Amino acid sequence: MTTAFPSTELTPITVEVIGSSFSSIVEEMGMALIRASYSTNIKERRDCSTILFDAHGQTIAQAEHIPIHLGSLMGIVEEVLRRHPPDTIDPGDMFIGNDAYTGGGTHLPDIVVLSPIFVDRRPVAFAANLSHHADFVDRGHAHIYQEGLRIPPIKIFDRGELRQDILEFVLLNCQVPHERLGDLRAQFAANRLGVRRFQALCAKYGVSTVAAAGEALLDYAERQARTGIQHVPDGRYCFADHFDSEEIGDQELTLRVAIEVKGDEIHLDFCDNPPQVRAGLNMVWTALLATCYYAVKTVIDPTILPNAGMYRPIHVAATPGTILNCTPPAAINSRTQTAQRVVDVILGALAQAVPERVIAACTGSNTGITFSGVDPRTSRYYSYLETIGGGFGARATKDGLDGVQTHVTNTSNLPVESLEVEHPLLVERYELVPDSGGPGQWRGGLAIRRDLRVLDHEASFEGHTSRRLSAPWGLLGGCPGGRAGITIDGRATDVGSFGHALLRPGQVVSVVTGGSGGYGDPRVRDRAFIERDLEDGKISPEKAREAYGYDVDGEVEHPSTPLEPERPGAAWERSRQ
Repeated sequence: MTTAFPSTELTPITVEVIGSSFSSIVEEMGMALIRASYSTNIKERRDCSTILFDAHGQTIAQAEHIPIHLGSLMGIVEEVLRRHPPDTIDPGDMFIGNDAYTGGGTHLPDIVVLSPIFVDRRPVAFAANLSHHADFVDRGHAHIYQEGLRIPPIKIFDRGELRQDILEFVLLNCQVPHERLGDLRAQFAANRLGVRRFQALCAKYGVSTVAAAGEALLDYAERQARTGIQHVPDGRYCFADHFDSEEIGDQELTLRVAIEVKGDEIHLDFCDNPPQVRAGLNMVWTALLATCYYAVKTVIDPTILPNAGMYRPIHVAATPGTILNCTPPAAINSRTQTAQRVVDVILGALAQAVPERVIAACTGSNTGITFSGVDPRTSRYYSYLETIGGGFGARATKDGLDGVQTHVTNTSNLPVESLEVEHPLLVERYELVPDSGGPGQWRGGLAIRRDLRVLDHEASFEGHTSRRLSAPWGLLGGCPGGRAGITIDGRATDVGSFGHALLRPGQVVSVVTGGSGGYGDPRVRDRAFIERDLEDGKISPEKAREAYGYDVDGEVEHPSTPLEPERPGAAWERSRQ
């Protein structure tokens, strides 16, 4: 499949125009996928991603959707070519896969569809997209065999003809097949659009010019990354943080990183981490890579082009068989919970080098809830998935954002109206949580509370979060944010092992996500900001007095009992004692 192109002289303007065209193609693919999809998880929450690869399988453009999805897309071209020799791939072919251990995913609900792009019967690139199919629920997560159907990269279209037997095999293993069919058709259509747009670009500029521009953009992204790394002082920076989840009960794991910056290269060492667990919290290698690339990019230069050139000066190590580099048959469904904490430890380490570029800890979780059962209105099985945002960490010059998705997740809000129309559930509360933003000169962002009542049926519930036991840390004197929790009818004990519960009609699940850490000493926070937060209900009078020394007469004094923030690195040092 690899095609050699003659060298072409390019002007910077041509490279920029073609690069913008790459970005336009993946963004248009993404919008087509969202608009054509059937399920609320994709058409409303936008839990999907689109990407272009060159003929060698290198990323040349990725839409601004979900960072962790890069892990599901990395290596898919190489795996397809390994399984399907070049002479067996033709125009109109399309491949499907989701298995983290055989290429095409980082957990099973993320189904990848890949299409080779031919020009004059020569393969010149690949278009791919990924959608999270909210289907494999209530199955357990002790190992991957419980988590759903594993699909190695196989042909779903052969020379433009749908392989109906493969499609029927996939749908037979799904709990809501009519949703899956609609979403898969949207994925197929998005890839066809990407193929057409790329072919039109080659027709306009020539295959050689487009390929050469792609190589130039990879080199440019590498130069951007190296320049950004050079602005981080050389040194070794270590950090550790605690990690909890319903899937491991009240146990807390310690996740660690040691980062070494030397010149224009950065090395992230995750070798000293816990063994993989019998829960869906494990990360495969590509998921770890995607998380690292995201976290480093946010610090060194958020404007770096999202292509494979950026990866070249970033080096990652992790011991196989550990929670951050698991091996079969480790379960992986909830890997984003762990990925969020990996971002925290990376940022905590780099805060020691460039604190002005790092935000305090965010909500620290990908709080996910799933309700499933038989809809009494239609007598059809349904599955409702939502991941709920939380606090975004305070920054060196600004408060954190309230109630947003953070870090490796980037899904949209599911409107209450859509939720209640399509699922037999009632949203009774949906609000920001006062006092959940860590106090500081700059306040951390607030958490979200969402209460849902089950209507006229029994429902299976699954809820996962983190930061129940440890709080999102603050920076440079900033204080921790609020913790997360899930209750049923006001009682946390009703959420059983692995976050599962069977709900009766009328029961209410209340989800509170984590807040985020503050930045800087809260005693120097501007009085006007304290008054604004009080007026908006974001902090209580008690919190204003306790954390900021703001008394009932409107005077700002030092707190009588100042909160004791934890500096970055303290958790790591304790863990080594």
